[in-house]
Amino acid sequence: MKTFTVPTRDQVSAENQNLFDTLTKVVGKVPNLYGVLAHSDHALANYLTLQNGKTSLRAKEREIINLIVSQVNDCIYCLSAHTAIAKMNGFTDDQILEIRGGSASFDAKFDALVKLTKSITENKGHADEALIEAFYAAGYTQGNLIDVVIAVGDKTITNYVFALTKVPVDWPAVPELV
Repeated sequence: MKTFTVPTRDQVSAENQNLFDTLTKVVGKVPNLYGVLAHSDHALANYLTLQNGKTSLRAKEREIINLIVSQVNDCIYCLSAHTAIAKMNGFTDDQILEIRGGSASFDAKFDALVKLTKSITENKGHADEALIEAFYAAGYTQGNLIDVVIAVGDKTITNYVFALTKVPVDWPAVPELV
């Protein structure tokens, strides 16, 4: 298999150099997975536009989606990154592990979101009807459902990029689920 390298700022297009500069200011670095997107002159900008788009979901809800999709897709890179981000958003280590395991007993609304997102991801969009109804019963709307699907797609993109490139994980290691 061809090895993917993470390009340096000097090895990418001028547009991607600007994005690298912005990422360094905001995140403190250019995460390796974002760096590898810069092999394309357009992918990094397109992905950042998707990732930073408006949504009806709160930051914690987006991290729930990021964690469970990455768990289902077995993406250690995204699990590592989103564990760190989930902690910044107020989740505890135990809550993060529970989310990755497919539930959130500490919050009924989050539990409905975790379970539905897991079903969407495992079943390629054909989620269990009872989980869709539980999602609505928990207070989510049809608009929220569409935003969940967009977030699942967002995270699936990076999960697949990691699976194909196997770039080095530059986030703190996370435990495997037992």
